[in-house]
Amino acid sequence: MISKDIAQFRENLLQWFDKTHRKLPWRETKVPYRIWVSEVMLQQTQVKKVLEYYQKFVDRFPNVHSLAEADLQE
Repeated sequence: MISKDIAQFRENLLQWFDKTHRKLPWRETKVPYRIWVSEVMLQQTQVKKVLEYYQKFVDRFPNVHSLAEADLQE
């Protein structure tokens, strides 16, 4: 069972997030591939840089099959 303090903390955190979170493209999708791409990109650089490349990348490689078939130089 969750203590009242933890439950209240969780509620406060969720309310804070709802008010302050940034709109990011990978938060607007439920497509696992797109979320995975963002996670990989975000491990390598800052959100600001990922925002510059994310949409171009998923436009060029819209699914894991197109990514797997791409030339390594791409």
